[in-house]
Amino acid sequence: MPDPGRRNGLTAPPHPRSKRSDAEGNRARIVEIASAAFACSPDATLQSIAKAAGVGQGTMYRHFPSREALLLTVYRAEVDALVQAAPRLLAEHESLRALRLWFGRLAAYGRVKQGASQALEAATRADLGSRSYPQVAAALDQLLGACEAAAPLRPGTNADEVLLLVSFLWKVDDGPDWHERTDRMLSIVVDGLRGTAPHV
Repeated sequence: MPDPGRRNGLTAPPHPRSKRSDAEGNRARIVEIASAAFACSPDATLQSIAKAAGVGQGTMYRHFPSREALLLTVYRAEVDALVQAAPRLLAEHESLRALRLWFGRLAAYGRVKQGASQALEAATRADLGSRSYPQVAAALDQLLGACEAAAPLRPGTNADEVLLLVSFLWKVDDGPDWHERTDRMLSIVVDGLRGTAPHV
């Protein structure tokens, strides 16, 4: 039986849809690997990310011609993931636990934010901040509202002040104990938000 992939003894070129699907898969994998890489180190390079994603330099540069372009894409993807995580975590966990887990995601977002702040132009940073902050604050408000309904929080707790409080997340130095230090500090924040905590 003749091979449908061959014509007149020649191999037929890949179907355009297959090539497009491969390209989309490569792009999604690069963004996924880059998100993890930037969360570990804001200084991650395109070369190291391409190697971890299993793609060549040519494929990397076709999708992302510069490190800044990749950072911008990852930053936007992290914002979307952070916002979408709030209702999902509330559906899967009790409210205070959901808030604590969301803070863990916020820490990863903070690492990407740090890298973006170092690499992107000031105007681009300002535009990103003005677009993403309301989304992140709204997601946090949803979590805080659920916590307040289920168990008391400190009076007057609001998203703007909590985000200011946890801004240390994008200032923690790189190091082998980064995760442990961040985890301890976030636990202190959550304990401090409990309404039963004594006022000093």
